[in-house]
Amino acid sequence: MSAARELSQAIGSTKEACDAFNIPRASFYRFFGPEKPTEESPRPPLALTEQEEQVILDVLHSERFQDLAPAEVYATLLDDGEYLCSVRTMYRVLDKHQEVKERRKHVSRSHYTKPELLATGPNQVWSWDITKLKGPQKWTYYYLYVILDIFSRYVPGWMIADTENASLAEQFIAETCDKQGITGDQLIIHADRGPSMKAKLVAELMADLGVTKSHSRPYNSNDNPYSEAQFKTLKYCPKFPERFGCIQDSRSFGRDFFSWYNNEHKHIGISLLTPAQVHHGQAAQVIASRNQVLYEAYMRNPHRFKYRKPQHPQLQKEVWINKPNNSGNVA
Repeated sequence: MSAARELSQAIGSTKEACDAFNIPRASFYRFFGPEKPTEESPRPPLALTEQEEQVILDVLHSERFQDLAPAEVYATLLDDGEYLCSVRTMYRVLDKHQEVKERRKHVSRSHYTKPELLATGPNQVWSWDITKLKGPQKWTYYYLYVILDIFSRYVPGWMIADTENASLAEQFIAETCDKQGITGDQLIIHADRGPSMKAKLVAELMADLGVTKSHSRPYNSNDNPYSEAQFKTLKYCPKFPERFGCIQDSRSFGRDFFSWYNNEHKHIGISLLTPAQVHHGQAAQVIASRNQVLYEAYMRNPHRFKYRKPQHPQLQKEVWINKPNNSGNVA
């Protein structure tokens, strides 16, 4: 066996040396296998030292390689004419230090506070948004700006333009506030984080008017539910066309729709009243009149009402965007 080893070292081929002495290579490798640790030398001869492991970690932690997988680090170093260690060795070192995981940097996002807005009457909290209306040709759009009072679901202002920009938004909000007689420190206007909503012009206008601005959290449509629901009502309207022939057509549709929505639409979220009735303080009178009709029906045929006298649902006293205790759903 020793002669085979000497021949192997001389010719540089273990296979040829084993063939010459008719020795199985498996036996040769078992006999001359890696040296085992001893008390004098507890570390295997091929094992990395702590200093060598630290060099590998430093390279993997470097700004250049901290986002790359070990295989990419290995290939990049070879392209630079440098061999550090094998890919498997990199993984062993990382595993030893509990670092075998997703190495790419996770995006750090700013913390956004969940908006919690309460309205107990009209003109306390408005929600506004912009939606696209398809024009006569593909990739042509008109932009519908809508302000909605979340307590009454009344639309105090809307506008259709051929573009979306901060100047139009500023003018739109200013005119709507003036039309509703909004005074300082009376109103909160809530919106999502679209470019027009976050524009400096709009923010400065609200500051001048004494209006508090509020924004949804990014990628969270639940923070602006009333505008989203109103747009759904708009686009599911039977008369809503697939496309508008021109901007005048869209404005004509808007006049008809918002007149119906404010004055005729019996909204389930506000006790089947119209937004105008709630917004203009007529809710109690209308509910009392409906209760009188129900009472008369009961008196004529009390046996038809088995469990109790019929009663019209009362108008909610509070409307929230994100109620703190998360009880109840937005109607």
